[in-house]
Amino acid sequence: MPTQGRGRWWGLLAISLGVATIIVDATIVNVAVPAIIDDLGITSSDAQWVQEAYILVFAALLLVAGRFADRVGRRRIFVVGVVVFVAASVLAALAGSGEALIGARVLQGLGGAMMLPTSLSLLNATFTGRERGTAFAIWGATIGGAAALGPLLGGWLTTEYSWRWAFGINVPVGVVVVAATLALVAESRDERAERGVDWLGALLSVLGTTGVVFALIEGRSYGWWRREQPFRLFGLDWTSDISPVPVAAGLGLLALTALVAQQWRRNRAGRPALLDLSLFGIGSFRNGVVAAAIVSLGEFGLLFALPLWYQNVLGYSAFGTGLALLPLAVGSFLSSGLGALLTRRFGAVRVVQVGVAAELVGVAGLGLVVAPDTTWWAPLGLLFVYGVGVGLATAQLTGVSLRQVPVRQSGQGSGVQSTARQVGSAFGVAVLGTVLFASLGGILGDRLADQPGLDPGQRDQIVTAVRQSGGAAIGGLAADPRTAAVAEEARTAFSTATRYAAFAAAGFLLLGLAACARLPREAPASEPDAGAGHQLVGRGIPSV
Repeated sequence: MPTQGRGRWWGLLAISLGVATIIVDATIVNVAVPAIIDDLGITSSDAQWVQEAYILVFAALLLVAGRFADRVGRRRIFVVGVVVFVAASVLAALAGSGEALIGARVLQGLGGAMMLPTSLSLLNATFTGRERGTAFAIWGATIGGAAALGPLLGGWLTTEYSWRWAFGINVPVGVVVVAATLALVAESRDERAERGVDWLGALLSVLGTTGVVFALIEGRSYGWWRREQPFRLFGLDWTSDISPVPVAAGLGLLALTALVAQQWRRNRAGRPALLDLSLFGIGSFRNGVVAAAIVSLGEFGLLFALPLWYQNVLGYSAFGTGLALLPLAVGSFLSSGLGALLTRRFGAVRVVQVGVAAELVGVAGLGLVVAPDTTWWAPLGLLFVYGVGVGLATAQLTGVSLRQVPVRQSGQGSGVQSTARQVGSAFGVAVLGTVLFASLGGILGDRLADQPGLDPGQRDQIVTAVRQSGGAAIGGLAADPRTAAVAEEARTAFSTATRYAAFAAAGFLLLGLAACARLPREAPASEPDAGAGHQLVGRGIPSV
């Protein structure tokens, strides 16, 4: 039974704090990478894996962790995930080499994958009716705020103390989360779970998700078809001229196809399966997962481009960039209470649509104001609107997706929804990154074509340096009087490319808004309790 009284809400705060930690850790390293490279003496390729090993493992294990939590206990898996995450953070803080740090990040990804879907299923099991909408609003606002606070916290810790504290800060937070969760959150599990474990389904899920997410993350680095730089994995060198990216994508899609077929057979035979495909007969879940994946394409992808523009075009420090993005976090936090009130009056689906529309306005507006001479205050209001949209849409879309999912299946439902979001986000970052850097190279090349004193070889060298460094080379060009004019052209080109990326993100959000139009509506004044959905699903009748 759910914890009664105020304890449930304090337990919600503990769960949200744990989720905030894993979200912050996905972004906090971005601003600490230069210090890590300098301190450990690692290569740029190693630094890339410090960032991406975490995301790759995290995305690959979400579905498996959610299903496992249904069977053995959601609170138990959440707490174990926090412990693994904190232990890995200690290893990362103490790492003396790039290999040790990458290994610690892999363990952090494992801990994070155990925490995110179980946090959702714990909320689904603890709260019902109107309170569930409020709980998801707080949870979603925490995610939006944490994503924006990550660069600020990382920049401050790295600048004032050491990059190691970007990981060490997780230790005291983790202790509080574990203690509060054990004291305030009730255990829940699927008491009717079949005996046996679908090991093949788990393996196919991990292999399929890993292959697809690896391709989306690494396509720009290693080449979408032809290999553009050396690739080394487990001590072995990839020698083919074909990039490992299409190979990984093909194997991943093949594994996911095999997973669907295998799950269909096991479902029909009544055998234990990783995923109960009847969940997709629930209209709110099916449409909610699709909408979540599409919205995620544009929701956080722009946060990849904006810090680069702030630091390398406007000249902000890492900490200054975090401060510049703070309105996004403020908007997300403030919208949590607003979202709960709006949900009671207009219903969760309408709030989701308003939230995605606000994100669309904020992102498109940022595309209009991005320029090499943008004043510090110009993006603030748009970032705030963007944050309000994230706070409204993220939480309520999650609530809509899980509203009619039986509590006993909430772990696997949460895992599916979280995986859809992660894959959508990875795809969004891949597309926006490609838009950003491909357009940067083309625009800068054209602007330097008539630059006096530059031959084609020098021009290509400058374009490559600016593009491959993510704009970091602009500062060196500006410091040399001989290339100061080139630096101005690079700032203009980078700003234009960032504007294109913002408009691409807005296009994704427009598609997401269209997808949200298919979400089933519910009565605002009396949001149905999940129990009604449970009864319908239990009788084999899809809830819509």
